[in-house]
Amino acid sequence: MGKYQASKKVVREYFAALSEAVKNEEATPASIAKVISEHTTPEYLFMGVYPFREQKGVENAVNAFWAPLSKSLKRMQRRQDIFIAGTNDVKVDPTTGKDSSQDIWVMSMGHFMGLFDNDFMGVRATGKMISLRYAEFSQVADGKIVRTGMFVDLIGFMIQAGVNPLPPSTGQYFVYPGPINHDGLLFEDAPEQEGVDTVNLVNQMVEDLDQLNRSGAMGCPPETLALSWSKDMIWYGPGGIGASYTIPRYQMQHQLPFRNNLTDKKFNGHVARFAEGNFSCFFGWPNLSNRSIGGFLGMPAGGASADMQVVDVYCRDGNKLSENWVLIDLAYWLKQQGLDIFDRTSKITNPDFVNSNCGCNNKCK
Repeated sequence: MGKYQASKKVVREYFAALSEAVKNEEATPASIAKVISEHTTPEYLFMGVYPFREQKGVENAVNAFWAPLSKSLKRMQRRQDIFIAGTNDVKVDPTTGKDSSQDIWVMSMGHFMGLFDNDFMGVRATGKMISLRYAEFSQVADGKIVRTGMFVDLIGFMIQAGVNPLPPSTGQYFVYPGPINHDGLLFEDAPEQEGVDTVNLVNQMVEDLDQLNRSGAMGCPPETLALSWSKDMIWYGPGGIGASYTIPRYQMQHQLPFRNNLTDKKFNGHVARFAEGNFSCFFGWPNLSNRSIGGFLGMPAGGASADMQVVDVYCRDGNKLSENWVLIDLAYWLKQQGLDIFDRTSKITNPDFVNSNCGCNNKCK
């Protein structure tokens, strides 16, 4: 048996049981919580994007995330594109200060797909199919899931529903595909050296950019990216930024707006970072802090420093990185600067939702 087979089995069985639970139209928060509790520890911690954030215990995680989502997306399916596992490359967990070098994590990336039959996050239901892009990190210990990092692209979801809370994006948002070679589901463990090669390439890319940052340069010569990226690279960014294809378009549509319109950048570390086969991933809580000087996302200067929580999933093809799926909790980043996109959007487009959830027992209707 491979090194990560037992941990993968834990997560796959959890996914199967949870999928059946949330697909059941008679499901209740209690019935969903019962299923999740069978696969998690009593100290389970859920870490999600804004507005879900940290939820201690299964019941809180279900009430905040799984119950509302399954109520809104009927017959919801988990459609995985990448499934990998590995030992954490982060020596000390920045959120706890504890040794994390032996922690085992499993990462699943894909879409939750269902029928958007009930309002979600104040977004009006469409009655049509919709996809919610996700990357889910599961820390496994002693046959149970200890902690979940759940990143979902809520802005991408809103765009699909016809409600874009932000100005036009520099890249193109759509329902993104998985790896071009359809080889991302590593249910069997990959040879260890393949993961080492992938980590080394990602580290080279990070070092190239770090050297550029230390030089004080705002831009980035395309030759720097070409050291580690394929000329046909694809960068799948979050809703609000969108995707880009080829190094020149990636630079024009994301990298340079990010580098030139954000300042005071500070790297805060990762919670989990690992690789298996041709794939590597990480997330932070938060990864970095920065300050907007105007222009990023088409928004004005933000003034205050704000944290960014980011997921990166990389695909290596030979000696180059070929694809990169990225989720950024942009809603949380904007919230720290005084803009709650969910509150603003629902008040404008769905006053019935606002009135029924304002705590006044419908007296304001």
